[in-house]
Amino acid sequence: MNKRNQITEGVIWKQLLLFFFPIVFGTFFQQIYNTADTIVVGRFVGKEALAAVGGSVNQIVNLIVEVFVGLTSGAAVVVSQFFGAQDRKNLDKTVHTSFAFSLAAGAIIGVAGFLLSDAVLEAMNTPVELMADSRTYLHIYFMGIVFNLVYNMGASVLRAMGDSRRPLYVLMTACILNIVLDIVLVVAAGMGVRGVAIATVSCQGVSAVLVTGMLMRDHGFFRLEIKKICFYGASLKTILRIGVPAGIEAAMYCVANIVIQVFVNRLGTDYVAAWGTFGKIDAVFWMVVNAFSIAITTFVGQNYGAGKTRRMRKSVRVCLGMSYSSAILLSGLLIVFAEPLYRLFTTDNQVVEIGVYMMRYLMPSYFLYVAIGILSGALRGAGKVLVPVILTCGGVCIMRITWMLAVLPVFPGIETIMLSYPVSWGITAVLFVIYYVKRFPKAENEKK
Repeated sequence: MNKRNQITEGVIWKQLLLFFFPIVFGTFFQQIYNTADTIVVGRFVGKEALAAVGGSVNQIVNLIVEVFVGLTSGAAVVVSQFFGAQDRKNLDKTVHTSFAFSLAAGAIIGVAGFLLSDAVLEAMNTPVELMADSRTYLHIYFMGIVFNLVYNMGASVLRAMGDSRRPLYVLMTACILNIVLDIVLVVAAGMGVRGVAIATVSCQGVSAVLVTGMLMRDHGFFRLEIKKICFYGASLKTILRIGVPAGIEAAMYCVANIVIQVFVNRLGTDYVAAWGTFGKIDAVFWMVVNAFSIAITTFVGQNYGAGKTRRMRKSVRVCLGMSYSSAILLSGLLIVFAEPLYRLFTTDNQVVEIGVYMMRYLMPSYFLYVAIGILSGALRGAGKVLVPVILTCGGVCIMRITWMLAVLPVFPGIETIMLSYPVSWGITAVLFVIYYVKRFPKAENEKK
């Protein structure tokens, strides 16, 4: 801690990019990690397997993972603030409590997910021909979900302390291993969806071990010790105060998407396969915006902890500018290359035709989400989480569900389903901007 903290003192745009790139590259490898599964089952098993992995299963897994990632953001915010304030004692308690929480949550979610998989798949109107593969994947996935939670918690802690590079190295290793295992288990051994699930869980196990090992090394200011992993009451309360609302916010997006998936499932296997593949292709957009969101959460957290609110606000403006530029560029590229991207996943012409239409209809509106992602991350970094959750719940979840129930019956079709996204993003973005401006008004007497 003797060296200068660049996040609280360096050039903002430069430090944002230096922090952003390892995150986005890490997310890129995470997407390759996930996309490899989809490509392998789509091309070597069939469109039914593609729909199984990319349909209801994908929404269920996303719900669990995104909610927990939201919860880890509570730990990340507290860690970044204590790190910025150089409070070693509370930092130590926060990290060890965070790991205890991830282990306990992994055990509970694993058992519950395994037992409830069938009921949830049926409730989502999963097509009968997809049920067996969907069930197989979820049962294996939930048996090893604790690895995923431990990795996400460990990576969040490292990033919160300004280390975004080593989580990247872990994901690179896991990505390469996942591709190798997919080829061995699915292509060579012919294990189908079961092979993909085993490959995924195995790689998550490796990721959990690696990131835990990194935290157990002496960082000069902090070191994870297995014997100290337990629940510290005050630390757990603080983590949950920020993490639970963030988890609820993440859940709102996922619940809304699950409801939409239910209506897409009614359109048949081709639409399910196209919609699930769309979710893999547009991941390149989300990984960039989410990387900026993670970066600004850490920047705001450390500067807020150091009392530098003027610098905090400036970093938000800079991050918004970079995010909008990236979002517009990426959306344009995805629209132009929609068809060749879809053909990476499947050779079925009907699925490709439907998917390309979906992308060209929906992608032009993606820039609307940027303000939500960045301002939500910034507010979370400052510990302001309740109102953003309310805005997300109302503007995204309730609005999309209401749209499905009220508008879709009058104007049935995939276009009406897709239109729920830009409508909800646009309204929610305006509300976030209004709240952020009111919560952090400009003041001339703030510390630089």
